[in-house]
Amino acid sequence: MQRERLTPERIRRFTCPDGTKQAFLWDTLSPRLAVRATAGAKAFIFETKLNRQTIRRKIGDVRAWTVEDARAEANRLTTLVDQGVDPRELDRQQKEAKAATLAAIEAARADAERRQRFTLRALCDAYTDALQRVGKAKSAAATRSAFKCHVFPNTQIALLPAREVTPHQIAAMVRKVREAGKERAAGILRSYLSAAYNAAKRAPFDSSLPSDLIAFEIEHNPVDAVPAIAVRRGDRTLSAKELRAYVGFALRVGRADVDGAALPDQALLLALLAGGQRMAQLLRAKVADFDRASATLRLWDGKGKRAEAREHLLPLAPKGAAIAASLAERAKKHEQVRAAEEGRTPDMTRLWLFSTHGRVPMTETTPGKRVAEISAAMGGEPFDLRDIRRTCETMLAGMGISRDVRAQLLSHGISGVQAAHYDRHSYAAEKRAALLAWEAELDAI
Repeated sequence: MQRERLTPERIRRFTCPDGTKQAFLWDTLSPRLAVRATAGAKAFIFETKLNRQTIRRKIGDVRAWTVEDARAEANRLTTLVDQGVDPRELDRQQKEAKAATLAAIEAARADAERRQRFTLRALCDAYTDALQRVGKAKSAAATRSAFKCHVFPNTQIALLPAREVTPHQIAAMVRKVREAGKERAAGILRSYLSAAYNAAKRAPFDSSLPSDLIAFEIEHNPVDAVPAIAVRRGDRTLSAKELRAYVGFALRVGRADVDGAALPDQALLLALLAGGQRMAQLLRAKVADFDRASATLRLWDGKGKRAEAREHLLPLAPKGAAIAASLAERAKKHEQVRAAEEGRTPDMTRLWLFSTHGRVPMTETTPGKRVAEISAAMGGEPFDLRDIRRTCETMLAGMGISRDVRAQLLSHGISGVQAAHYDRHSYAAEKRAALLAWEAELDAI
């Protein structure tokens, strides 16, 4: 065993002899310190015995460590061994502790990112996007509006991780809306929040729901603890005198033309003549949905939990059919003029029935605003589109039109096993008879 006091010059001259893999030069001042030379490198090492086992540990390259620093490290390791501590075990523990610390830091960072990303606000946005993707544009718009008005301004709650929001916080948001005198809005908000949480809760197991809801890790719905707010049933119906004013004065019955300014009135009149149809469904009708030969207007009912909108056919009576035909011809003429100006073939497949020029549908809120104007002009108790629809069904019932036919005519309550799988009757004749009788009733009024 070669042993000398290690100095920079001796270390520089020390080499590994030819024909050997490694050679050691041991220090006299720190007996467990040596320089190990191989064919391509030199390094300080520490070697000793503990419990009759040899412990050899590399300290570092001679170019990176001074002799003094290497002796200090060897002396430190010697002290550990003298205390019965294996430096290798200590290294392992320190490495594990460092790895655990790094893992904890990474977990904290990921948790902070998750808390910042998967908030209640983000859940609301993801849920409304999901509604939009499955074609429920109206529901998505209404839901987004409720969240924007009543959830997002509560930033202390809206920016919390969705899975950490408590029932007390949900209740506070709903109560705030209710105490502002908006009871129906409070009930709707509670319903929309519950739907969003339930969708995220089911997402890991329901393949029909978007996978981006899974990341919110919702296991419990905090809205469940908040009692639902019963919607007060509306009972406003128009009298015969009010309906006469609504039809004869406000809707300008008797106009032969259908210009852009009168479109909202035409929509209101056709909805009335068709028995009180939902305005949102009527405004989605296209020119191709009206069959002039049979005077039948096709609507699509996407309300409720239907995966696909249900076809809703209306065999219109003469006045209703005349309005639909006039609107269809008007849209076609606009398209023909526009196609001639653009030098292309007219495309009649995408024309909207209620549209100034056929290409852009009327805004869904326009007829509702027009009804509010009419109601204000008439004076008396206010009414809206739902009251008009309720008036129509009430009067149809008074005329002896059966509940089943009314349900088919107004497209509500048509569900269940019987309706979905067994009752394939179209009710076309019954609906036509009902609308003929209904137009006669309106003429009498």
